[in-house]
Amino acid sequence: MQQVAFLRKHPLYRSSYQRLEELEYDRIFCRHQMTHLLDVARIAYIHNLERGLGIRKELIYAAALLHDIGKYRQYEDGTPHELASEAIAATILSDMPEPICFTPEEKQQILTAIRGHRRLRQDAEPLEALLYESDKASRACYACQAEADCNWSNNKKNMEILL
Repeated sequence: MQQVAFLRKHPLYRSSYQRLEELEYDRIFCRHQMTHLLDVARIAYIHNLERGLGIRKELIYAAALLHDIGKYRQYEDGTPHELASEAIAATILSDMPEPICFTPEEKQQILTAIRGHRRLRQDAEPLEALLYESDKASRACYACQAEADCNWSNNKKNMEILL
């Protein structure tokens, strides 16, 4: 898990994550902190195993930890967070040292998954579809105190525990 540790400790990741925490401190709706990021990673990895997709654990965790890292930009200047997250992730991934870096193909898979995690494309790549699905499944709307005030449509909310 050296790759994931590198991402989490990268100065750009840390500063982006800290800014996001500051901006969401009083948020009553879904937040985008480590609990959410790890929930997405764990759900995705379980689905990966159950379906026999064969996606490496490090790829799943990297995509999950990076997928919302640009959310603060959406709050600050309106940049869609999937695009901001993709740009931040590209910088961090390009800074990985040779012994632990992802291959160019793996980097592209991660970036494509981040860019596509909000809207599922018809021809989505396996990691992209997995991240999209797991991001949505990670939300426990049925237990949220702000559910009644949430602007998500009822068909988008998770009102049951999905197995």
